[in-house]
Amino acid sequence: MTSSTPPTAPTTTPDPATRYTITAGGFTATADAFARDPATESLWFLSLVGAQTALKAIWAALLKQPPAAAYLLPGAEGTALAGGFQHCVIPAHTVGTWTTKLTRLPVCGGWHALVYTTLAEYATEREQFLLLAPDATQAPALHHRFLDRRSPLPLHHSWAPWLWQRGLAQDEITPLQTTGLVAYDCRPDAAALKADLAAAVAAGTLTLDEAAAAPAPSNPTTNEEKGDSPCV
Repeated sequence: MTSSTPPTAPTTTPDPATRYTITAGGFTATADAFARDPATESLWFLSLVGAQTALKAIWAALLKQPPAAAYLLPGAEGTALAGGFQHCVIPAHTVGTWTTKLTRLPVCGGWHALVYTTLAEYATEREQFLLLAPDATQAPALHHRFLDRRSPLPLHHSWAPWLWQRGLAQDEITPLQTTGLVAYDCRPDAAALKADLAAAVAAGTLTLDEAAAAPAPSNPTTNEEKGDSPCV
């Protein structure tokens, strides 16, 4: 992959019951998709709809150093909100990696903002990556694809389920709180992976002969081969 295609907004119509309101810098907007780590309150991905001024102000507040207070609340903007405030901040080590895609909505006249870290892009030259997928069934294959790019060892596609379960067991894959998509913070340990692969091959759990003989599959995810990140 050579281009820098960003993630796209969810293709399904959001359920009003799963929408959130985000508030920051004195402005509010509706969040139809987001990814957040409840343990650290880190915000990893955000898709929001509202007035252009509000969207820009909210994003500026999130990136402000030190960041302004920002919260997610269950319920769309302008509706009766119920439930607790969920504080959210941009992870400090990702500042400088974020980008915004702002588009006008033709029907209602509002605006849509897609804000994400380039850690979600396939071609990013970092070991850590953010995995975004439409649903959990597509996550293992997509994880394999991102991991294979970053691994000095070739990882056959038939190993994807094993690699996924191993990553979860070793806390190298952290599921995030989400709405509108599924997301995982992935921090592979290259040395540990190499050792575990050697042990799995020695035990016969992973077979090199099958890996050498099996044909490469067609892309099972929503990632386009010419893009850099999953379409969610």
